[in-house]
Formats: sequence, C-alpha cells, structure tokens
Amino acid sequence: MSYSSLHFKYLCGKSTISLIIKKTCEAIWENLKDVMMPEPTEAMWLTKAAEFLAHTNFPNCLGALDGKHIRLQKPCWSGSRFYNFKKLFSIVLLALVDSNYCFTVIEVGGYGSSSDSNLLRLSNLGQRLHEGSLHIPQDAVLAGSLGPPMPYIFVGDEAFALSQHIIRPYPKGICLLSSVFLITGYVVHVG
Repeated sequence: MSYSSLHFKYLCGKSTISLIIKKTCEAIWENLKDVMMPEPTEAMWLTKAAEFLAHTNFPNCLGALDGKHIRLQKPCWSGSRFYNFKKLFSIVLLALVDSNYCFTVIEVGGYGSSSDSNLLRLSNLGQRLHEGSLHIPQDAVLAGSLGPPMPYIFVGDEAFALSQHIIRPYPKGICLLSSVFLITGYVVHVG
C-alpha cells in the first residue's frame, strides 16, 4: 500500500507512517539478522560447496551472485544517481544465493546508475572478499580430480569482473569449439 492509502486507512500522517515503517523494518532486521542470515563461517561455506556439488555437479562453488534493480520513484534532489540503463529509477539488491536459491548475503540500496561490478566492489561482501576476511576455505582439489588445488569461487554474470574468487561465463559472441568450458582452471563437462 502507498503512504497515502495507509494515511486514509489509519488516520495517521504520511510522515508518521513512513517513520513507523522505517523503524519497524530496522527492528525486524536487527532482531532476525543473526538468525536468518548469520555471519558466514568456513564450515558454512564448505556446506554450501558440498550442496552445490550435489545439486549441480559444480565443484568448489560457494554461491551465485547477481544484482536486481528494484524500481522506485525518483527521490528528491537525487539527480541521476538512481537512473539506470533501463531508463527507470531504481535501487539495487545485490545478492549471493546458495544452490537452494536461499539468500546467503545481501546488500540493498546501491544506486541504479551503478554497475553490478562496482556495487560489489563497494559492498561489505566485496570489501571483505578483497581483504580475505570472508572466511573462504583454503584451495582444495576438485572432486574426482588429481589436479592442483583450486580456489573456492562465486559464479556471477558478465556484469562482474573476474577475480580469484569470482568467475563468469564466456561473453556473448565467443564461439565454443567443444563441449568443455575452461574457466580459470575449471573444467566443466556439458551434456
């Protein structure tokens, strides 16, 4: 419902309603964040990697990363910060999900004009990933392989920059000559 609808329904001022909603959302987050979205630990990452291997046959994968634009009305005095490539105003929900499509980490509120890669770089997740303080397990040999240890990774789309812990598919237009993709040392058999 809009603030105007709530104003007429409960006979409260719009500014009072906006304050109530803000305070309620903050209280819900503060009381449930440790239960519903605990701080990732090495044991949790290893569990996520085992689930990814079981569900997708993709070894050493910790999660899938993407940004989602959430449409909004242009905030006053915001200029073009919220104006995105879809010619809409939005904020971005940057999310990391596990193999069961459950959120592991989220970051909400990035400007719609920013790229997913830039939002990741500026987010707590991106900064902790860069610092090495995300408790990602040490490199491990891929399941069923005799090769060298490989890093645990997150899978993102083409909007994300490649790094030691982030991989993405080949860009559109690159011709694949076989059914084997070579992605930063990973060999994933298709079909």
